[in-house]
Amino acid sequence: MSDEEYHPELAEYVPGRGSSLRHPVARRVLRIVIVIGIAGLILPGVISTIGMQVQTADAACRIVVAARDPQAVAAEVRLEAWGSNGPGWYCYARAFDGTEIMLRPLGLIPGLSYRPSGTPA
Repeated sequence: MSDEEYHPELAEYVPGRGSSLRHPVARRVLRIVIVIGIAGLILPGVISTIGMQVQTADAACRIVVAARDPQAVAAEVRLEAWGSNGPGWYCYARAFDGTEIMLRPLGLIPGLSYRPSGTPA
């Protein structure tokens, strides 16, 4: 046996069961703490993003309703999974008698794009 293959620090080593030295309850508690920590990092970003999308869709819908249907009494925005243009935010104008007219899809990420005057919307 050469000097490169002999390790004196491992001379008395006896392999064990191969399992962790921690108690199963301690491992479970550690896993729960890790899951709660990851959720605590991710959830605020998700909640913030959803809130921003709701506010942006509402503002964009109010602009569309004011421009296209000034007689409408309310602007209504909805997130629809199966709309006419696929999933996304849709802007509706509500008339005084309660009827709703879909004015424009706002897209999955709500917003308005600038269109030069004279071009169809």
